[in-house]
Amino acid sequence: MSLPAPSPRRHLHTRTIKCEGFERDDDLYDIEAQIIDQKTYAVDEPYRGHRAPGMHVHDMQLRLTIDRAMTVRDIEVTTNHAPYTPCPQVAPAYKALIGAKIGGGWRKAVTEAVGRTRGCTHITELLMPAATVAFQTIGSWPKAGDVATEEQPDLSAKKPYFIDGCRAWASDGPVVKRLFPLHYRGTG
Repeated sequence: MSLPAPSPRRHLHTRTIKCEGFERDDDLYDIEAQIIDQKTYAVDEPYRGHRAPGMHVHDMQLRLTIDRAMTVRDIEVTTNHAPYTPCPQVAPAYKALIGAKIGGGWRKAVTEAVGRTRGCTHITELLMPAATVAFQTIGSWPKAGDVATEEQPDLSAKKPYFIDGCRAWASDGPVVKRLFPLHYRGTG
């Protein structure tokens, strides 16, 4: 299902966010993310001067290196294009995220490490989709024996982290009832 047809309009801005996950040979994972902003019209900026349509307003990249427990082992940040000269200077501040864990409390850890003037709004914002790609990369489906199922009803095994994380995975819903019945909390 697509969006309904829009009202008449003029395209002004495009933001492209690309995130990719990689398994490394050393049992770590790299999550790479990039954000690019472009205008469809020419603009005269105070620091960079005239910018033709399609030129990058922002182009920033990051690489999170994480372990299977979702702990940040390293982070690299680069600013390829930015409208102001101080923008690239924030890169070292992101090293403060080393040791932080992606999951509950991630947003708070990011804010404490690189919030406000310690970081870049765009790079900091890019850490959120990178975090969700980390979950998709390492595996959204638990390995056998890690969680309790009908076939393996070890009740000491933990509940999958994604149950009750969204409407589809509600513990009282049909998806959990079918795929993880031992964790189903609905009626019937």
